[in-house]
Amino acid sequence: MRPFGKGQILETELAVLIRTFRRLLRRRARANLAKLIHKTHPTDLSLLFRQFVPNERGQVFDLIKKTEIVGEFLSELDTSIVQEILEPFEPAEVAKFLEEVSSDDMADILNLLPEEKASAILKLLKREESEELEELMAYPADTAGGIMSVDPFSLNENTKAIDAIKAIQTSEEAEMVFYLYVTDEFDRLTGVVSLRDLVTFQPSTELKSIMITDVISVAPETDQEEVARLVSKYNLLAIPVVDSDGSLLGIVTVDDVVDVIREEATEDFLRMAGVGKDREILLKSTLESVKLRLPWLFATWIGGIVVVWVSGYFESVLNFIAIVAFIPVIIGMGGNVGTQSTIIIVRGFATGRIHLGQVGKTIMKEIRIGLILGIFYGILLGIVASLKFIDAPPRLGLVVGLAICASMFIATTFGTIVPILLRKLDVDPAIASGPFVTTSTDLFGIVIYFLIATSLLTTI
Repeated sequence: MRPFGKGQILETELAVLIRTFRRLLRRRARANLAKLIHKTHPTDLSLLFRQFVPNERGQVFDLIKKTEIVGEFLSELDTSIVQEILEPFEPAEVAKFLEEVSSDDMADILNLLPEEKASAILKLLKREESEELEELMAYPADTAGGIMSVDPFSLNENTKAIDAIKAIQTSEEAEMVFYLYVTDEFDRLTGVVSLRDLVTFQPSTELKSIMITDVISVAPETDQEEVARLVSKYNLLAIPVVDSDGSLLGIVTVDDVVDVIREEATEDFLRMAGVGKDREILLKSTLESVKLRLPWLFATWIGGIVVVWVSGYFESVLNFIAIVAFIPVIIGMGGNVGTQSTIIIVRGFATGRIHLGQVGKTIMKEIRIGLILGIFYGILLGIVASLKFIDAPPRLGLVVGLAICASMFIATTFGTIVPILLRKLDVDPAIASGPFVTTSTDLFGIVIYFLIATSLLTTI
């Protein structure tokens, strides 16, 4: 029995596991590592892998690949880590790893590999499996066809209830028999029978007499978000996928729908924060994160410049001084970059990609990102301020550049640390982080701006 197999692994248990694995790795205690791997659930092993460096991953996977859980483990990993792990292995070895993986998960993994390698692996599989995988891989990954299982349990509508029960009991290949799907002689889906109805009717009753004919189904091209919406709306455990002729192609099960809901929610969160939609942003390097977030912040920067221009245009009427004109852009940029960091950290806690046992690396990474973004936009805004399109002191560009650099640096620091501190205090960071981060970044941004202006300008 796996000690961490029931429910979600606790953060304290995960931290202990990470320390234990690393201690055994340093000692090269392969026998003890193998025992620990056997006792750890594949899902929990995938969480550990996010915390390991590539060298550690290689050593641990060298042991995992010899176990029966290797396929399940690979199907739980992040896509970038799967690519990293499988890259050095030959097609024959990868095919062996995937022997016990379901067809839909195997198709997802093969889609991550180079085309030549994926084709070579397909050739090594049984003809029937290969055809199923090619069918799945032909659909986009974010559609019903891309996430469906191609082994739905179905029987002809003329089958008797007793024979249907016996068929279910003897079936070994069916994918999660939540419902019994009923088809006609042309394999077209005509109805569905719940297992409860199946066992409560007379044994001699034919399926067509007890089936529900109004079946909720989707086409293989249906977007996965729509599939998840239908499953949630009608409280289904699975939903059939049919082609234009009504033939049953496969089913999307509730476990796949849960993954879809989590993925779509993460994308929505990241888009809302203006950091793209890459769900694996926490696994990217500092430079990659900067490249991803820099363009999204440019819109905020442009908006701030427009505010500055408008404020400067009406300076003579409203008696604004040049210093005041740049306050909106400094507050806006700091607030946006702080919100980005906060949402990434909060989402990281929600998905298990960040835990309290190892937050130091995450904090330092976000601070580096904030510093780089602050320097970039500080230089850019300093140049704009130096153009003197409003009546401004000569050193205004330097003041504004330093101020926005400091503001964005502080914003990412607060945006990262505040949700972590709230989490340690058992306060929900998703609810409480926003007000703390927004207030802190605004306050410290303005104070630093005025302090720099006081130090470098003769008048304010």
